[in-house]
Amino acid sequence: MALILSGSAQAETVFVTLEKDNALAVVDPVAGKLLQTIDIGQRPRGIALSPDYKYLYVATSDDDTVKMIDTETYLEVAQLPSGEDPETFALNPEGDRLYVSNEDDNLVTVIDVFKQQEIAQIKVGVEPEGIAVSPDNQWVVSASETTNMIHWIDPATHTIVENTLVDPRPRAVSFTADSTQLWVTSEMAGTLMILDVKTKQIIKTIRLDIPGVNADKIQPVGVVIDKQRRWGYVAIGPANRVAVINAQTFEVEKFLLVGQRVWNLAFSPDQKRLYSTNGRSNDISIIDLERHKVTKSIAVGRFPWGVVSKP
Repeated sequence: MALILSGSAQAETVFVTLEKDNALAVVDPVAGKLLQTIDIGQRPRGIALSPDYKYLYVATSDDDTVKMIDTETYLEVAQLPSGEDPETFALNPEGDRLYVSNEDDNLVTVIDVFKQQEIAQIKVGVEPEGIAVSPDNQWVVSASETTNMIHWIDPATHTIVENTLVDPRPRAVSFTADSTQLWVTSEMAGTLMILDVKTKQIIKTIRLDIPGVNADKIQPVGVVIDKQRRWGYVAIGPANRVAVINAQTFEVEKFLLVGQRVWNLAFSPDQKRLYSTNGRSNDISIIDLERHKVTKSIAVGRFPWGVVSKP
C-alpha cells in the first residue's frame, strides 16, 4: 500500500488528514513538498502520534473507528472501537489510553489501546468535540459545544469531577506543558480563554479582534502552546489567520496570514516550525517560529483537517 521513505525525508515527516479525499497526505516540510497520498478510510479528521512515534492514530469518522497505522510501513495495524462518528480524540502521555469525542451521542469513549478494547463511556454535555489530556495525566477535559462547558474528567475513575462554563461553542482545548493552564477557544464569541487548572476557573479572556476583518469571520478553532510557555497560537478559521499570543502577558502580538479556513495546528518536533491545515485552499502553511513568518504553502489535497509531525 505504501513505500518506506528514506533519505532526507526521514529528518521530519508531516502527516495531514484529507477529509474530502479520504486520505492521508505525507509531506517533507524541509524540502517543502508532498511525498505521497495514502488511502486511509472514510472522512479522516482527528490525528495523533504515539509517544514513541511508532504509530499514527486517525479517526475515520464515517467508518466509526480510529485506525492505528505503522509510521514506517503505513500499513494498518488495528481498528479501535471508537464509538459512532469519531472526530477528535486525545492520547494520554503513556500512550495506552485514547479518549474519543462522540459528538452525536454526547459521549467520551475510553479505549485501551494495547488491548484494542473500549473500557468506558462517559456521558458529557451536548456535542462534545475538543478534548485533551493533561501532560501530568491528572485530567481529561472535554469541551461540549452546545452546553458551553468544559468537563473535568478524572482518568482514574472515568467520572466528571467539575464543570466550567465558558464562552459559546468551545471548539478546541490545549494544556500547557506544565499542566497548570488550559487554553480554550470559543468559535462563536471569537475568544481565547485561559483557565487555571487548580481552580478550574477562567483567569483571562482574550478577544481575537483583527483589524479589517468582519467579526463573523473570526472563528477560533485549533490552539497550541510551546513547551516553554513563551508563545501560544490560535487558528482563526475563515479569518485565514493564525494569532500569535505572548503566553506570559496574554497579549496578542500579531496575526499571520495563512491559507483559507485554517483549522488545526501542529509544531515540528523541535518546535522551530508550526504547520496549519487550511481546509478551503487545500494546503498547509509552514510558519517559521523564530521569525513568526509564513515561509511556504504546500498543496496537499482536498480539505486538510488534522496535522502531526514526527522526527
